[in-house]
Amino acid sequence: MKPATSRNMTSGDLVADRRADYAVMLADSGDPAAAAELMEQAMELAPGWAAGWFRLGSYAEKAGDNQKAIAAFRQVLVLEPGDIFGARLKLAVLGDASQPDLPPSSYVEGLFDDYADRFDAALVKKLQYTVPEKLAALIAANTSSRIFRCTVDLGCGTGLFAAAFRELAGIIEGYDLSGRMLAKAAAKGLYAQLGKADLSLPPDRSGLFGAAASHRADLVAAADVMMYLGDLEAAFTNAATLLSPDGVFAFSVELSEATTGFELRPSLRYAHSAAHVERMLIKNGMASFAREETVIRWDAGAPILGLLLLAKPAS
Repeated sequence: MKPATSRNMTSGDLVADRRADYAVMLADSGDPAAAAELMEQAMELAPGWAAGWFRLGSYAEKAGDNQKAIAAFRQVLVLEPGDIFGARLKLAVLGDASQPDLPPSSYVEGLFDDYADRFDAALVKKLQYTVPEKLAALIAANTSSRIFRCTVDLGCGTGLFAAAFRELAGIIEGYDLSGRMLAKAAAKGLYAQLGKADLSLPPDRSGLFGAAASHRADLVAAADVMMYLGDLEAAFTNAATLLSPDGVFAFSVELSEATTGFELRPSLRYAHSAAHVERMLIKNGMASFAREETVIRWDAGAPILGLLLLAKPAS
């Protein structure tokens, strides 16, 4: 049997793969318990298959068998300590681990690399995602229809914000952790510059600067990005370092009902309290001046409430 590579979705064992394929069919038909049972059989044949253990854990979680799910996710971490599958996030949601302040960058990168080909259709058509348009409208309504000479689009993805904002933008730079997302953005021809960057790292390591100047942007945008971070300190420090003295920082968060802090949700996205957002802005020398509570997407048939904010360097 061939050893599975880090992101290999097959086990290298034909019988195990066949059982895993049947498990997918059972899960898709609404029987996660039977899917988990079949995945257990597959894992007996391919015990070194990290992706298979993650699939087993996911089916067991959906079936309500949390102990089986926890055991499977723990095994994922034994095989993949770098946690490219986000097993620690799953364990935190299941109450078996403390909530991490940040997800593993390798998990976020892999998530969006895998999602890139279907991202626009899935997000816009299926989840009724409208954050780029709503954030662009909030900026226009609160900045006197100003034309922004240099816009930096953080977590640019496939370029949905740039498409919504191009009438108000001079040049637009785009940065993302996912190379495949950047390739999709490049194909749209909306960006003067594209690059790989990690907002969870401080400015000297984030990839946003290098030869590029600090304080070069009169708009920094982060549409639907902060929910893939927990603690916002590094992201906001990067934004503050990018902003010119009269610049605008425009971003969205999933809104937590908590009065402080942030929380990891079963979706494996983070929701932030308004208080945490304001504290991070103040800590990084910024102050909010416009906000809007709105539905930012739908998930499993339910609306997800978010917060759109505009901030600027405090005088």
